[in-house]
Amino acid sequence: MKFDESFWDERYRQHGSVWSRNPNPSLVAEAASLRPGSALDVGSGEGADSIWLARQGWRVTAVDISSVALARAAERAAEDATVAGRIVWVHHDLTAMPPPAGTFDLVSAQFMHLPLAQRTELYHRLAASVAPGGTFLIVGHHPDDLATGIRRPSQPGLLFTPEEIAAELDPEEWQIDVCEARRRSVRDADGNSVTVTDSVLRAHRRS
Repeated sequence: MKFDESFWDERYRQHGSVWSRNPNPSLVAEAASLRPGSALDVGSGEGADSIWLARQGWRVTAVDISSVALARAAERAAEDATVAGRIVWVHHDLTAMPPPAGTFDLVSAQFMHLPLAQRTELYHRLAASVAPGGTFLIVGHHPDDLATGIRRPSQPGLLFTPEEIAAELDPEEWQIDVCEARRRSVRDADGNSVTVTDSVLRAHRRS
């Protein structure tokens, strides 16, 4: 299956809301204590993370491959006059063209699951876009989730551990602050409680 613009546009069209309106819990946990500045929200979807960041005082560039998702996100942001002017919604495929280097105080990529070679290249580009002293936050589904029965991408290489991502960062350039397999409870399709594991990597670029 090809997770391209057409795939995501159609998925968003078929549902009134694909994701909840709540920000990702690891974003809240890891970014709440950061000093607000400029942020890049990668794969911003329906905008919950971008809206949360804007409410904390961040200036957000929200990028997604789906114009349908971005239109929905912008509509939701417009409901809160305090955040609308803090977010720029950008329809763009970052795998085709990287963000500008050394630009953002925070780069957040939540649950961006790509084939290994494509993911490695994208994360390298995203890391380069972090400004000196800035934060790089990667969160994804841990491979342990494949044993839970919860719906997850099953193609080889799509899921990853935080150690895999940390190993790609130059230790002379990056300080690893968090490298954790973090467990949380969710509900499966039948309403049962299931423990899933998130791969959480937070690093800051040395000044």
